[in-house]
Amino acid sequence: MDGTVFLEFLHSLLRYGVLLAVGGAGLLALRGRLFARPILTWERTVTIVAVMLCHIQLLLGLVLYALRFKALHKIYPVGSAHLRFWKFEHIGTMVIAIALVTIGRAMAKRAKEEDRKQVLVAVFFLIAFALMWWATPWPFTAMGISRGWL
Repeated sequence: MDGTVFLEFLHSLLRYGVLLAVGGAGLLALRGRLFARPILTWERTVTIVAVMLCHIQLLLGLVLYALRFKALHKIYPVGSAHLRFWKFEHIGTMVIAIALVTIGRAMAKRAKEEDRKQVLVAVFFLIAFALMWWATPWPFTAMGISRGWL
C-alpha cells in the first residue's frame, strides 16, 4: 500500500468521526439551549474534539490534494463534473465548513452567557455539518459511486 492510498484510507475513515463529532456537538448544544440547561464538561469536550478532528481531516485532505493535483487531470477530462467536484467543490466546501466550526467554537468560548454559547455552537456546527454531508462523495452519489464506504 503506497502512501497516498493509506492517506486516502485515513481521510475516508476519519470522515465518520468528524461528522459524528460535529453533528453531535451541534445537537447537544441545541438540546441544551432548548431545555435551558448549562453546558456540561463532556459536552464542551465534544466540541473541542470536533474542532481537532476537523483540523486533522483538513490537513490530511490538503496533503492528498497536493499529492494528487496533477493526477486529477489525467483521470478526469477537462470540464468534467468530477474534475470540478474534486478541484473546487469538495475542497472549497470543506474548508468553509471547517472554518465555520473553528469560528463557532472560538465565538462560543468568548461568549459570556451559557445560552449564547450554546446557540453559537448549535448554529455554526449544524451548518458546517450540513455542508460536510453535502460535499462528501458518498457511494450513493455520482461522485462517489466507485469509491465505496471507506
